[in-house]
Amino acid sequence: MNRLPYVAPTIQRLGAGPVNPFRLGASPCCAGIDGVSIASLTREHGSPLFVFSEKTLRDKYREAHRAFSRRYPDVQFAWSYKTNYLNAICNLFHQEGSIAEVVSGFEYEKARGNGIPGNRIIFNGPYKERADLERAIAEGAMIQVDNIDELLTLASMTKGRKEPLPVALRINVITGTQPVWSKFGFSADNGEAIQVIQRMRSMPQLTLQGLHCHVGTFILDPEAYRVAATCLVALAGEVETAGVGNIRYLNLGGGFASHARLHYQYLPPEQVTPSMDRYAAAICDTITQLWPKGRDLPRLYLETGRALVDDAGYLISTVVAIKSRPLDDGLQVALVAYGKGAPASAGPGLNTALAAYGKGAPASAGAASSRNAIVLDAGVNLLYTSTWYQINILPVRPCSDSPQPTTVYGCLCMNIDVIREETPLPSLTTGDQVVLHPVGAYNVTQAMQFITYRPAVVLIGVDGRVHVIRKRENLGYVQELENVPDYLSSNQTTPAIRA
Repeated sequence: MNRLPYVAPTIQRLGAGPVNPFRLGASPCCAGIDGVSIASLTREHGSPLFVFSEKTLRDKYREAHRAFSRRYPDVQFAWSYKTNYLNAICNLFHQEGSIAEVVSGFEYEKARGNGIPGNRIIFNGPYKERADLERAIAEGAMIQVDNIDELLTLASMTKGRKEPLPVALRINVITGTQPVWSKFGFSADNGEAIQVIQRMRSMPQLTLQGLHCHVGTFILDPEAYRVAATCLVALAGEVETAGVGNIRYLNLGGGFASHARLHYQYLPPEQVTPSMDRYAAAICDTITQLWPKGRDLPRLYLETGRALVDDAGYLISTVVAIKSRPLDDGLQVALVAYGKGAPASAGPGLNTALAAYGKGAPASAGAASSRNAIVLDAGVNLLYTSTWYQINILPVRPCSDSPQPTTVYGCLCMNIDVIREETPLPSLTTGDQVVLHPVGAYNVTQAMQFITYRPAVVLIGVDGRVHVIRKRENLGYVQELENVPDYLSSNQTTPAIRA
């Protein structure tokens, strides 16, 4: 009986092939925002350029507030300043009815500067300077106590006070959806929160009026909020039993997801991101069902941020260079798949594996496949959230060729400046513009002038008018706070070096 010759197994990547460029007439593009052309925006305000849509901001706020207020009788939104503290953005949300939520003395000052009185500011954060606490106490701010040191400081600051100072406690809870944010607040799971509540019996100058829980950020499972709300209602009963206050409000924080896409998220945001109605149902229904019957429901605060502003923000950027990126890693993977130590000319098995990692990859193991790459005039210094999310990148001009896997680099002189490791883009050339979205949350507040200036920020009003809400930086602005000692000034001679 003749045996068939042994054939080594091969591994081949399966794919659907390139997108048909004529299925929709052309590759997806973004020629304008709210009826204003990208070309006119960059001609007037330069590139890169942050753009915000007033219509989207207001629509997102109203959608979220409607979802909660239709389920709960007393709801108050508090705009999260750290998410985006440009005054125009903050004032827009204040116009819609939001109070302020701040996490530092700096943000507290911004909120006061925007006309928000102290008693309409929620003061959060793990570090509050004593001077900031003194101001918050004097102005009646809602102080959310984060740690025992802060609680003891407040107790010492209010000794001899005629009326007890109302405060709230921040609580952290195991929700089963992600690692606990144990850095913040007191644990409800190991008894710490109850111990602190009982300890407040010895602090008659303080009274507990609220409980706060911010379960995390970009929470995709609304059940996490159901767990947190259940915990806060139970702790409210402990507060009354201990005789240290009467809970008037519950603060469920924020963390609601936008339509950004996490790295390694398989399904698109349209299928994964919960609706505001689902978040509202998890929170409101839980409190309503568990709160003691016959008692007035507590006020519900929500520190909305990312879900309201992220989708409204865009970054326009320009292609400044075209590159071809070698994919040595893909070649090594193919070699390992074939067998360690495989010779350079190892037959059709290796050729097949190489082909899976790059069109036209040569049979020789010494060669590497490549990928298209572009360099933009914006870097990760402007796009902090690219660390966590796959930012959508669309060309401004229509393109009829098939999108190809493309690496998108920023303009910084740093190897880590990679905005997208791989994203489908058609053939682009130097001078072409692209639009990155959504980028409205955290990128403006965390952007820094590293190597390049921070760009201008504009707001497209509901009437289509374009308003500059932050100017582009220049050298004078960046160096305004610097000081050069006289002996180091450019018109001085080099001082003698002591022996």
